[in-house]
Amino acid sequence: MRLRWGISAAVLVSLLFALMLARTACAREATPGAILGNPDNFDGQTVTIRGTVTNLRTTVSRKGNPYYTYDLRQGDHAVRVFSFGKPTCLEGSPATVEGRFTKTKRISGRTFHNEVEANTTRCN
Repeated sequence: MRLRWGISAAVLVSLLFALMLARTACAREATPGAILGNPDNFDGQTVTIRGTVTNLRTTVSRKGNPYYTYDLRQGDHAVRVFSFGKPTCLEGSPATVEGRFTKTKRISGRTFHNEVEANTTRCN
């Protein structure tokens, strides 16, 4: 019975790892200009974008959860990025973000436009 559980756990871990890889592989490479030029085409999609961190703002929600936002700028175009926790990149840093783009999102009576909720952020 113990051997059977070990094999089942190994199979489960392997499947979870494969799903994580598939999720990463499905991200669409995009630029802020391409996203803003046709936001309907990217709405609800997982995207990977690169740019420079500008307008970095950190805050805490009413429930006490820290989060931050910034613009990821490439040339004349910038897409707003949202993430929970503390920022991993400093203002002016080049960064790569993977996350879900939403054209319009409504939360607690507020409306947000053209925003990526980051799954991962790497400072380049």
